[in-house]
Amino acid sequence: MAETAAGAPAKARGTGSVQAHGNYVGGEWVPAASGRTFENRNPADSSDLIGTFADSGPEDVERAVTAAREAFPRWRAVPAPKRGEILYRAAEILVRRKEEFSRDMTREMGKVLAETRGDVQEAIDMTYYMAGEGRRQFGQTTPSEMQNKFQMSVRQPVGVCGLITPWNFPMAIPSWKAMPALVLGNTVVIKPATDTPLSVVNLVRALEEAGLPGGVVNMVTGGGGAVGSPLMRHPDVGVVSFTGSTGVGRMVSEACAPAFKHCHLEMGGKNVIMVMEDANLELAVDGAVWGGFGTTGQRCTAASRVVVHEKVSRDFTERFVARARALRVGDGLDPAVEMGPCVNEAQLKTVESYVAIGRGEGAKLLAGGSRLGGEHARGYFHEPTIFGDCSPDMRVAREEIFGPVVSVIPVPSLEEAITVGNSVEYGLSASIYTQDINKAFVAMRDMYTGIFYVNAPTIGAETHLPFGGTKNTGNGHREACVQALEVFSEWKSIYIDYSGTLQRAQIDT
Repeated sequence: MAETAAGAPAKARGTGSVQAHGNYVGGEWVPAASGRTFENRNPADSSDLIGTFADSGPEDVERAVTAAREAFPRWRAVPAPKRGEILYRAAEILVRRKEEFSRDMTREMGKVLAETRGDVQEAIDMTYYMAGEGRRQFGQTTPSEMQNKFQMSVRQPVGVCGLITPWNFPMAIPSWKAMPALVLGNTVVIKPATDTPLSVVNLVRALEEAGLPGGVVNMVTGGGGAVGSPLMRHPDVGVVSFTGSTGVGRMVSEACAPAFKHCHLEMGGKNVIMVMEDANLELAVDGAVWGGFGTTGQRCTAASRVVVHEKVSRDFTERFVARARALRVGDGLDPAVEMGPCVNEAQLKTVESYVAIGRGEGAKLLAGGSRLGGEHARGYFHEPTIFGDCSPDMRVAREEIFGPVVSVIPVPSLEEAITVGNSVEYGLSASIYTQDINKAFVAMRDMYTGIFYVNAPTIGAETHLPFGGTKNTGNGHREACVQALEVFSEWKSIYIDYSGTLQRAQIDT
């Protein structure tokens, strides 16, 4: 751990001074109570020190939750359209600083610049979208059973929201959670992933610059045990929204259960692309390459399984392997690079372990399979990897790897493709490539996933449709679109009787 105070310059190897970032609590940037910090390094070049960040603990969480609790009455009293106007100004700031924030993100988590620009754009889109919800928090009015009686429903904020966000979409996903929470009148405490705190710092600074009052958004950086655990268990936190692994999500659910607090979980995926015998194979290969190796396979929606009709399996696989071998891997800031590194050494080792598992299970290694050295030795790079002739029960075909590893599974029919697609514990995203509208509709109906694509890969969600999955991918809630408002609000039904007499609803009907 680097021992630097918040705001003081730290020396980086070969790069001069870098900024030390504190927590954001009650409208101020402050160091961790312990004074400790941790380093944030570029996964494409571990000698590149991006910055140092507050290595926080439970006392920092307590301060942040207290600030959020104290700010809540004032913030909820701000008219919702005015809250939306602040978010609109924040979106405008993100637009102006998009390139700067995108480059920061590529340095801290590795994905190529085109993708980090898309990540920041998602934050822009979500912020604009939720700004509009300041004027659209619609309830219902219905006729009463009784005379001279009016009834309606309205949303009310939950209170303090604890947001625990991942490293693979380090600005988009925090915006998916924070913006609906804020426009509803909640206050927020965010714990960003330790691999990508700078992107959340940048998002919080945009909100600060837009005029968000102190204490409405708070950010505490640090590890899951030291920050995430006390945040999710804090009695003043009314809702916890978590994106990450299914194993940790289960722990979040268990932590929230005793207090019956709201709990939103967005977890793992083992997504499938189904390629039928009548598919446009070149288009399907495009989708498999993007779905499998975009973001180095580090997406919950990554297409880590390709189920191919046996009539076209050989042709498809040959094209897919050729394309994967041709991908240029390297520093995401290089415009010629198509795939960046794994986010850290631990994730790279996980990928290597699954490659060994696949070989041990008898899967046929068709491309890749190794860590990259040489010019890539200072980063966490792995070759794009394809296993062929996989069976659906192999671990590489069932378990989430979160890296650039794809299993190709031949099947004899659409029905078998759907069976294989549904056979895993997750249910986030699926897609089919076919020219037959009947097959497309059958698959659309029978795949039990939260997202489905036709003639497109399993990635590409937009902010104005709900995002989330079934089975072990989630717990029934959705992010984005108006459905996100459900996570961060409670419904209140209101009855106004102006008859001047006692009316006993069903009893007097």
